[in-house]
Parts: sequence; structure tokens; C-alpha cells
Amino acid sequence: MGHWGQGSTGGTLGTLGVGRTLGMGDTTGTLGTLGALGTAGTLGQVDTASPRHGGELVAEVLRAHGVPVLFTLPGGHISPVLVACEKIGIRVVDTPARGHRRLRRRRRVAALGSDPGVWGWRCHCCHLCHCLSPFVIVCHCLSLFVTLWPGRSPGHPSAPSVPGPCVNRCCRLRACATSSPTLRRAIATATGGTPGPVFVELPIDVLYPFHVVQKELGAPNPPGAVPGTIIYGICSRARWELRDPTPLPLSVPKATPEQVQLCSELLSRAQRPLVLVGSQALLPPTPAEELRSALLSLGVPCYLGGAARGLLPPECPLLLRHGRREALRQADLVLLAGTVCDFRLSYGRLFGRGAAVVAVNRDRAQLLRNADVFWKPRLAVQGDPASFVLDLARALQGFAAPKEWLERLRESDSDRDRQIRAKALVPPPCHLNPLLLLQALEQLLPPQSLLVADGGDFVGTAAYVLRPRRPLGHPVGTFGDIWGRQVWVLYGDGSLGFSLMEFDTFVRHKVPVIALVGNDAGWTQISREQLPLLGSAVGCRLSYSDYHAVAAALGGRGFVLDSDRVLAVLRAAQAECHQGHPVLVNALLGPSDFREGSVSV
Repeated sequence: MGHWGQGSTGGTLGTLGVGRTLGMGDTTGTLGTLGALGTAGTLGQVDTASPRHGGELVAEVLRAHGVPVLFTLPGGHISPVLVACEKIGIRVVDTPARGHRRLRRRRRVAALGSDPGVWGWRCHCCHLCHCLSPFVIVCHCLSLFVTLWPGRSPGHPSAPSVPGPCVNRCCRLRACATSSPTLRRAIATATGGTPGPVFVELPIDVLYPFHVVQKELGAPNPPGAVPGTIIYGICSRARWELRDPTPLPLSVPKATPEQVQLCSELLSRAQRPLVLVGSQALLPPTPAEELRSALLSLGVPCYLGGAARGLLPPECPLLLRHGRREALRQADLVLLAGTVCDFRLSYGRLFGRGAAVVAVNRDRAQLLRNADVFWKPRLAVQGDPASFVLDLARALQGFAAPKEWLERLRESDSDRDRQIRAKALVPPPCHLNPLLLLQALEQLLPPQSLLVADGGDFVGTAAYVLRPRRPLGHPVGTFGDIWGRQVWVLYGDGSLGFSLMEFDTFVRHKVPVIALVGNDAGWTQISREQLPLLGSAVGCRLSYSDYHAVAAALGGRGFVLDSDRVLAVLRAAQAECHQGHPVLVNALLGPSDFREGSVSV
């Protein structure tokens, strides 16, 4: 665990031999903490009546960094942070939401108050790290006083920790004085370079006012022994002064001019070029509009993946949606702009023999994933994909891929669309054909709609039919971005089990979304492989449950959708949403072989 912002009095108490006096054994970490805290004599007298607390310092840093919303799983440990944020106009929403950063492209912060909250966020941390989402997670931890004197609080549980591989960095405040510099570095680390989550532990006696800490710990006033001195050091007036809260300069890796020049030469000679844009290309600081303009200027056929779906307009002639595997085999140059050679690209086995592959990624590990095993990059650039595409477009003004190559890919794309439309007309044994349902939704989606996806087989099917009008996001992440837009959340019935209670949050915070649940009574994406290979669908069966009734019980609106009145029910859901109500449409789906043969491991 890394620690930032240690005080200038770093050896004072160590020199005095405090660790040996207290009988602490290994005093390496303890003496560092004591040194950071300093002494009352060094820091001045304490204003014992001051109502100020560390939560105010945290809130000021968040405001200075333009954080509009603090997502939280509340607990008494972090109440000062929540109250201080509310007072200065930062909206406090009691639920986590990674998607808010994706939609608004701003820094995101979550505050976790209790042990269940921290433990519940462990899987979120891994997801944030995998998706390179810049996120700062602040949580409570043991009191500094209890850390130094464990016997003062018998049986007090240790603060749960987040595994190092799941976060970019972990740190802990050691005194109020380090609040601003520590949080500024945490936000800079989460946002710059290779983005990802940063975990900041906030000791409870750094957050609460001095008189509360003094009362709870039973410290003498004025201090006489070492315990009182330490508390005075934590809460002294000098340590409560607000330090500079403004953002630190960000370090974003970029390609060198030589790398851009080499790629432009390769691209100018290519007869069958292809661009694959991944989620990482949507990271700040490059605006999505500038990236879109650069891709249009390049004139190279594009496949969009992850959160980049919707970056190009649905009718853009450069946008391809089907036949990516075959297109990659035929391409003589492939630009991976934030796309990783993992299972989605068969680990790099899809590239044609002799194809020049140019990979651009901020993270070196992802940049070279499976390289020299199934593929070899002609040029590997550790840098920001979006800025690389902008530089490339400036270097190749007037360039466009050969017309014959684009027409061939467009014709293949259109053929696949015709096949899907024909497949949608095949009635299932019961309930709805998922393709027919999704085609009806595509027909009704307004130009300013937002699509949110969380599911397996149903969402995989939707990727073939729906054309996002703008980059994708997450449901609760739509706070502050939904007004004037229509938000559709596509859930599988399996994934809905993890998110259904979010309707309580939607109702309380007046977030009008429409959740369309593809209810096929099973973990179908898994059973598609498991059943034919192993002869059993054990563990994959669910029920046609009344999810719409749960949404209604939480204060939303619920509809059930079967094989008739598809357009009428979807329009009714839109009308309820327009009136400000969150809506859940429980669409009962029949079996479909559309994605037969898909493998998910």
C-alpha cells in the first residue's frame, strides 16, 4: 500500500523512542504515522470548540475537481463527508454508478461507509480496473488512535482492504493536513496515464470534529501523555486549514511524431484498411465529437466496440456492424484504437497473414496482450488512442480507403441485416421472438435516446439489431444526463437479479428510465454452450418471474409484454417515462437459435 503526503516532522517521535516506550514491536508503520502527525507543540494549540471536520476538506477538493455527484453506500464513519458535500452543492446519491463517468466524462467519486459497503465494492473495483474507468473510492478505516493502541478498542475489526491488483493505488490519510494533497494525487492517478480506480482510506478520527474524537477516545485536555499529544496532532488548528484543492496536471501518454508518421505511411499504402475503436478511445481529454470528426475525415471503415458503440451516427457509411471476423481476415492493415486482442478477437488469430497491425493503448499490458503468440504488431504505441487518431487524421488530410473495399464490406453488412430481418419473422414455440422485439424498439428509439446494456444472450442479440444513437453507459450513471433524452436499459433476466433494487433509487431520485428485460427464464448465454457439450442445463434455468411487479412495488411502473401488442406496450412505457416515472417492461421471450454456437467462458 502506498502512502502519500507524509508530514515534515517524520522522525520526531521516532527519535524520542515512542515506539519502544509503547511496546509496539515492529514500529515501522507506526513511527511513520506518528511522524506524519507530529506533536502538539509543533502544530500549535487546538481549538477544541471548532465545529470544522475533515469531511469539509474532502468536499472542497471534490468541488475543485468538478465532481457533481458523490455516489455512496452510507455509514456513520463517512457521514461528515456526505453532509459536507451536500452543503456545498454536490449531489449525494446512495448507490454506486460507474456509468456516470462514462456518460458525462467527468471524474467520479464513491464513498463507502460500512464494511458491507466496502466488501460489496470489491467486484466493482475489478470491473473498474478492467475497463480503465477513472474512479476514486473513499472509505472509512480504523481510527489512527486505535491503530496505534489496539488495546483501546478490543475486538474492533480491521478495515477491509481492496486487493492491489484491483486498483491503481491504495493510500490512507495520516492527518487532516494530508487530506487535500492526498486526494489531489488520488484523483490525478485515477485520471491520468492508464486510468483506473484509486482507493483512499479515511480514518474516522480525521473526519470528525476534535471534540467528538476527544470524547470518544477519552483523551485528556490539555494533553499530558502521548495519547493526548497524538490527538492534538491530528486535530490541531494548523492541520484543519484548507490547503490548495485544485487539480494537479494530468499525465496522458501520447504517441511520438515518428510513430504517427510511420502509421500514416502504412495506412496510405493499404488497400484494405480497417479501424477497430474500443472503449478506451472515449477517455478524456479528447472530446467524443473531435474523435468522431477525425474518424470521418480518415475515411476508413470502422467497427465500434464497448462504450464506443454509438460514436458514429447510425447511417454513417463508414460504420460496420456485422462480419467483423471475415473483414479482419481480408484486411491488409488493422488499427486497434483502444481495442484489446482478447477473446473478442480470438486472441489475435483473426488477422490475415501479412496484415500490418497497429495497436494503440494507454496500458502496456493490454497493448501487447497475446502478442508474439497469435499475432505480432507492426507498430505498438503506448499512448492515448483518441489523440493518436486525431494526429493521424491531420497527417492524412484528403485520404480515404479504396471505394471498392468499402463497397464490399457494406454489401456484406446489408446481407446480414436482411438475414436478421428474415429470422425475426420466425415465430418461436411460445412468447416473443427476441429479434422481433428488438426491431420494434429500434423503430421507436428517438434520436436523442441513450442505450444502457447489462446482460448476456439478450444483450448479445441486441448488438445485432439496435443502433445506438450515442456512446453507451450504465443505468444509475444517467444522473444529470437524462433530461431531454430517453434512457433505455436492456437487461437480461439473469443480470437483472443484481440490479432490480436500483428501481428504488430511480424512484427516490426521480430518474425516469425504461428497463426492457429480456426474460427467457434462463442464463441462456451459458446454456447455449453447456447443453450441447455436456448434455445438461443445470444451473442455467430460471423462471418467467413477475419482475414488473417488483418495479411497481418500489414505486415505478411495470408492464408485461408477450407475443402481441408489442409496439403498443413499448409506446405506453415511453408515455409513462415522459411523465417522469421509471418503467420496467417484462418481455417474455421464447427460445431462439439466433446465437446458436456462441461460446462464453
